[in-house]
Amino acid sequence: MTNDDFSSFDLDELIIKALNTQNITVPTTIQAKTIPCALDNRDILGSAPTGTGKTLAYLIPAVQHLLDFPRRKPGPPRILILTPTRELAMQVAEQTKLLTQFTTLSTATITGGVAYMNHAEVFSKNQDIVIATTGRLLQYIKEENFDCRAVEMLILDEADRMLDMGFAQDVETISAETRWRTQTLLFSATLEGDGLYDFAKRILHEPEEINAEPSRKERKKILQFYYRADDIKHKTALLIELLKQPDVTKSIVFVRKRERVHELVSWLNEAKIRTCYLEGEMVQAKRNEAIIRMSNNTVNILVATDVASRGLDFDDISHVFNFDMPKTADVYLHRIGRTARAGKKGTAISLVEAHDYDLLKKIERYIKEPIKLRVVEALRPKSKAPSVAKKKKLSDKAKAKKAEKLQEAKKKKLRHRDTKNIGKPKKKLSISQA
Repeated sequence: MTNDDFSSFDLDELIIKALNTQNITVPTTIQAKTIPCALDNRDILGSAPTGTGKTLAYLIPAVQHLLDFPRRKPGPPRILILTPTRELAMQVAEQTKLLTQFTTLSTATITGGVAYMNHAEVFSKNQDIVIATTGRLLQYIKEENFDCRAVEMLILDEADRMLDMGFAQDVETISAETRWRTQTLLFSATLEGDGLYDFAKRILHEPEEINAEPSRKERKKILQFYYRADDIKHKTALLIELLKQPDVTKSIVFVRKRERVHELVSWLNEAKIRTCYLEGEMVQAKRNEAIIRMSNNTVNILVATDVASRGLDFDDISHVFNFDMPKTADVYLHRIGRTARAGKKGTAISLVEAHDYDLLKKIERYIKEPIKLRVVEALRPKSKAPSVAKKKKLSDKAKAKKAEKLQEAKKKKLRHRDTKNIGKPKKKLSISQA
């Protein structure tokens, strides 16, 4: 069986119809690996960079399960999806509604920032799928307003971020409350660190581990370029020039620290470029306002830190700009995954100062392809490109000589004072000497 299209998974025709209406016909790497395992009722520990179709990878098997085993009478939720943020919960709910549009399945959300009465329908009506943030859901569970006994599948989205935000205990409590479930799926941007594995061990039962890097074909939808910058002033001038290009219709500009967010927004405002921004310490109302402005195209440029942007999914992002280079190569992949979503093409542009050059080379090795250099003629860099020292390949003779020297060095490391008097027993003191 090949996984060239979704029909190879033997999915319900109502799911295929919903995917076709969204022009989704070919599964991504994470979907091709996850869906068959999930349909076999296996627990899953999965990871894939942002923008590679992770949400549908767990939604499709969840919806298929509900269609395969329809309930006889109305009741509490059977699928529970936990997300770290309200924004991600709303986006997952939107995708769930699109996937179930030709079915009779119902979807509801339980998140913070919403009045208690607005959730009353979740408790009173039949609900099949509930997407929730941990804090608010736990509140309702403790008040015995949410029935966990009917939950058959628990799905944790962006589990790594839940741990970063200190929600581990909340998730474990919810896991205990839904102990009658038959399947658990845990997804993360990466599977790095012992903390995540220890957490997964307590939640999952003999999981299938799926670590899905996007295929070369998926990555080729994103054109990747870099521009050399002399300093922060030159870098800002480059960004302003690039943002004014007609093909830059909607973009996210990434910076490392929240202090830089405010600086850059100020510099762009001076250049008469309208932006909105997201940073980690914003109040919820301000976050919502920025997201709404980007979503309805009131503003088409978002300046954000990595922490603030996790879990956000805007339609039609044409460009991602790395104003500050990310700390690691996998964060680079998560950033550029904000564009070229749902089969579309996109562009990722990095502005690289001299001190970023080593990191740029690491990223190229990580993604196994070169990132092309581009130049704005009017803003050519004045400094020279940093040189990269190439390691010379050693001949067999040189290798043997190097090994011999290492062996000699090992012998020399044995200090004389450690070898002298070996074997000589120490004299015992007599009672009179003592």
